[in-house]
Amino acid sequence: MATIRASCSECGDVELTTGDVHVRVCTADNQGTYLFRCPVCAMTVVKPAEARTIDLLVASGVSYETWEPPLELAEPRGTGGPITHDDLIDFHHLLQDDERLWQALGALDDR
Repeated sequence: MATIRASCSECGDVELTTGDVHVRVCTADNQGTYLFRCPVCAMTVVKPAEARTIDLLVASGVSYETWEPPLELAEPRGTGGPITHDDLIDFHHLLQDDERLWQALGALDDR
């Protein structure tokens, strides 16, 4: 089993085995990270990794996984500004008034 040297932000350089390190790559943009639990402080450490680093880690026997970002990230966003405190108060009052709430929901159906 290969020995891998990595750096923990709390403990500095630590030595790991291939079983201690895990590689993850996003299928949308091929950005990768590797993660490990520090053998000294037990903190999980996640570091960005370039393709070359990923290739070296996987070639040495590190486990490899791909992931897809949630579909919500691809949804179009509204063009309005951020929600304000007044917007929340208005929404609260709308939820208290059943007739206004049904009117507002009906207006959505008319679109």
